[in-house]
Amino acid sequence: MIEISCKSIVVSRKPGKDKDGLWTAMIGLFDENNPHLKAKVPFKTLEFEDMIKVRLRDLRNVSLYLMGNDLVINNILTLQIEIDEAKRILTLSGEQEL
Repeated sequence: MIEISCKSIVVSRKPGKDKDGLWTAMIGLFDENNPHLKAKVPFKTLEFEDMIKVRLRDLRNVSLYLMGNDLVINNILTLQIEIDEAKRILTLSGEQEL
């Protein structure tokens, strides 16, 4: 499990190694809320290749922006990332200040 301190994240995806394969899950880490509104660059980007899905657990303030197909999660105190290599599932959980 990976534990990270950040203020917000943007969850997105990009194509995998071949067009018919699995996708790469990308998590951009930011030090402020709503980074998409200010075109901010993440202080770190994590990429997880060949994933089937991303699960969200215990995170309640989540927004899906349809113009960009990204999930934005604000007010994060701690973020935990768990990777199930066998099932190709990424689980994000954490604590938020609401």
